[in-house]
Amino acid sequence: MPYKRVRVKKVYEQVADSLIELIKTGELKPGDKLDSVEKLAKSFEVGSSTIREALSGLRTMGLVEMRHGEGTYVNSFDPTKFQLPVTSAFLMKLEDVKELYEVRKILEMGTAAQAACVREEEDLLAIEKALIVMEHADGNEELASTADLDFHVAIANATHNKLLMNLMSSVSALTSETIQETRKVLLYSENQVEDLQIEHRRIFEAIKMKQPEQARQAMLEHLQNVQERLFKYVE
Repeated sequence: MPYKRVRVKKVYEQVADSLIELIKTGELKPGDKLDSVEKLAKSFEVGSSTIREALSGLRTMGLVEMRHGEGTYVNSFDPTKFQLPVTSAFLMKLEDVKELYEVRKILEMGTAAQAACVREEEDLLAIEKALIVMEHADGNEELASTADLDFHVAIANATHNKLLMNLMSSVSALTSETIQETRKVLLYSENQVEDLQIEHRRIFEAIKMKQPEQARQAMLEHLQNVQERLFKYVE
């Protein structure tokens, strides 16, 4: 029986959710000043560092503005943004997300090229299986995002390099969340899922045809395109 992974929200995510709810209900309006970090910490019965993490995440989402020496203020906002879930992928500092994408480019470009050199037929089956699931998800973005991660992991496995596979595994948790949230943002804001499918298909075809440089370039273009689309929305 397949079991769905249970995800326990971190405390700062719960704080962020509570503040977002206050904004959604109008109890906090654009231009309102939030209580100090100390007062918020006392109100939520958490530490100051937890409040700072939550506020940093809301700032990354563009919901609040931190003015040096003045405090934190609620920004004017687009109500449609509240349809997006709040997870650590969006509560990470924006610079952290950028750094994660840089790591992915460095790691996955080489991984795709190496996979193109040494992949076996069974590796292609695993990569293509994930690709087909993505292409036939029919709007089931939970299924599609899981297949998206499976696709990238299958490419790493196709290198048959245990250290490389372990490196990919070490960032897979963060990669999984960014993939999930990125796909939701692109689906919701720009309906660009078809572009993602085309990019994944190009990577697969290059690996299948044993073209390492084409595989490297296709992976780079894919990650750059995703990064640009995502940051266009959240910056």
